[in-house]
Amino acid sequence: MPLPRPRWRFDSFSSLRHRNYRLLWLGNLVSNTGDWMDQIALNWLVITIRGNPFDLALLNLFRATPILAFTLLGGAVADRMDRRRMLMMTQSIHMLTAFLLAFMVLGGHAPLWAVLAIAAVRGINIAFNLPARHSLVPLLVPPEAVPNAVALNSMTINLTKVIGPAFAGVLIAGFGTGICFLLNALSFLVVLWTLALLRFDLLPARERARIPLHRSIAEGLRHTAGDRVLLLLVLLSLVPTFFGQPYLALLSLFAHDVYDIGADGLGVLTAVASVGSITGAFLLASMPRWAASTRVMVIFLMLLGLSLAAFALTPAFAPALPLLFCVGAMNIACNAANNTQIQLRAPDHMRGRVMSIMLMNRGVAQIGVAAWAALAGFVGVQAALASSGAVIAVIGVVFLLFSRLGQAEPVTRES
Repeated sequence: MPLPRPRWRFDSFSSLRHRNYRLLWLGNLVSNTGDWMDQIALNWLVITIRGNPFDLALLNLFRATPILAFTLLGGAVADRMDRRRMLMMTQSIHMLTAFLLAFMVLGGHAPLWAVLAIAAVRGINIAFNLPARHSLVPLLVPPEAVPNAVALNSMTINLTKVIGPAFAGVLIAGFGTGICFLLNALSFLVVLWTLALLRFDLLPARERARIPLHRSIAEGLRHTAGDRVLLLLVLLSLVPTFFGQPYLALLSLFAHDVYDIGADGLGVLTAVASVGSITGAFLLASMPRWAASTRVMVIFLMLLGLSLAAFALTPAFAPALPLLFCVGAMNIACNAANNTQIQLRAPDHMRGRVMSIMLMNRGVAQIGVAAWAALAGFVGVQAALASSGAVIAVIGVVFLLFSRLGQAEPVTRES
């Protein structure tokens, strides 16, 4: 199905006209704000326990390993059960872990081993939550609105990156990290309420057939491997997540070691990156053909690498901010375009499994944080992040010049 021509109008928010998507969007707005408060507070908590960047690497390793181990299983489960019910289960578990973390910190006893254990439980939970959530979005809107819905979802997530870290910086400075974890736990009540209000048949009847999970996973892998463009899209999604996405976690080290600006300054850094991300997502929501163009996506990837390297090598706080804005914009533009194209190519009955393969990049992202944080412990955070930016730029050039993605036309949805 051809996509609409690019238009600069307020129909960038057209997906919100659909009730079910609007409910999911509202829940995400509140819950993701709490999630970002939690993430900033957790990174800051771990760094301040012993002041060791290797602890940050260890935290993200404990997050990443369960995601890599269980995401394919999560995708297979998402294609065989009510995705709304699956989301309500995973969000409830996440809420309980947030309450536990809040009680530990507010009670004055949060040892590193316990924080790492909670991170591992969350990683398992995320492995089941992400495929269900991403495969749900195309079922909430008509096919022609999928690029707008995906981009708007990305824009909303990044809007919460501004709100959440800004609140987190103020709350950490005034009350400590515990209050951030508590507010995050309470935010899940809103998303559970909105999920309960969704009203539609989430699964086609043909997907209610029970086949062994290992066969279901294998079917998803075969489908992805058999579609050359889809396989390249999935592989390309690993590049910004492993080499680029870790910059968000490493901003804690920039605030602590490079600029010496404290928790308030960390909130500013994360907010600037998030404003850039909102801008990039709004651009794609307004220009759906860009979101579906593989050539444009690869150009975004190259620009991400260049802006990331420039930011990393800038020693002063003020001039680093516009470069960080560009990093945020290019990062979300590349990721949202990649997500849109995978959503458009994946058939409905296979989407959970296809998305689970792509969403393993979330675990790869955490391993990337662990790897680049560990490298930062040896060579410094600026040199480590500059190296990752250079690798992204080189890979972007290679894809643009030599791969099928560099010459591919915008994809359209396949049934």
